[in-house]
Amino acid sequence: MAVVALTRRSLSVFLLSISLLLYPSTSAIDSFIYVGCSQQRFNPNTPYESNVNSLLTSLVNSAASAAFNNFKISVPGSTPSDVVYGLFQCRGDLPGSECRACVARAVSQLGLLCPDATGAALQLDGCFVKYDNTPFLSVQDKSVLMKKCGPAAGYATDGSTSRDSVMEYLTAGGEYFRVGGSGSVHGEAQCVQDLSLGECNDCLSEAIGRLKSECGSAAWGDMFLGKCYARFSERGGYSGSVGGGDKRLLRLRRRWWSLWLVASGLVTLL
Repeated sequence: MAVVALTRRSLSVFLLSISLLLYPSTSAIDSFIYVGCSQQRFNPNTPYESNVNSLLTSLVNSAASAAFNNFKISVPGSTPSDVVYGLFQCRGDLPGSECRACVARAVSQLGLLCPDATGAALQLDGCFVKYDNTPFLSVQDKSVLMKKCGPAAGYATDGSTSRDSVMEYLTAGGEYFRVGGSGSVHGEAQCVQDLSLGECNDCLSEAIGRLKSECGSAAWGDMFLGKCYARFSERGGYSGSVGGGDKRLLRLRRRWWSLWLVASGLVTLL
């Protein structure tokens, strides 16, 4: 995982990468993918804090009835520098109740992982949440935020053909959320809906091109850019998903993840 800018003009972002040894995917909607926190912090009891709190509340409330929404928040008494911009987006196949639950989970995790940060972004398996004090809505962003490639798959010719067919389908699709399969290979792609469809196609072309060149021989691959992502897997398993027999190991790894956060000073135990 690289350290990247959530918005190139204002944020110096600390991007946490959680390896499979610490926090593997469970294929649940709230499985962690990445988080980015600005180094700049806001002071408590300020108009900016009020704006952030109002924004995050609006994101959760809106997710009960929509799969995507964006906001520009400025409470009475705010100055132009206090304005906060934010959005959420749920995976295109989630029902409304699961969408709201995912966004609520993401917002609560942001409070722990990015306390008092002026800008932050969190991607879970089922949803994406981002806010910042610099305008980023409707702005294209093709910077790589997270890339993971699985082990070499040893594809036979038919497997390689299936993978390429899925990639071509995802590239050619005309929707913000795209899924496809061929043989044992499954693919998924999505853009943040503040982009135009043309910008979405451009972003996904970049993500899928990188995925093919950097993870093309792998059993699975994930490529998350600033405003879109693309994933593929053989037999539907992304990022080393954990089966029922591994749940005890998953709980142990989550415990190590929690201890690591505390030891790193990112979370303080009460």
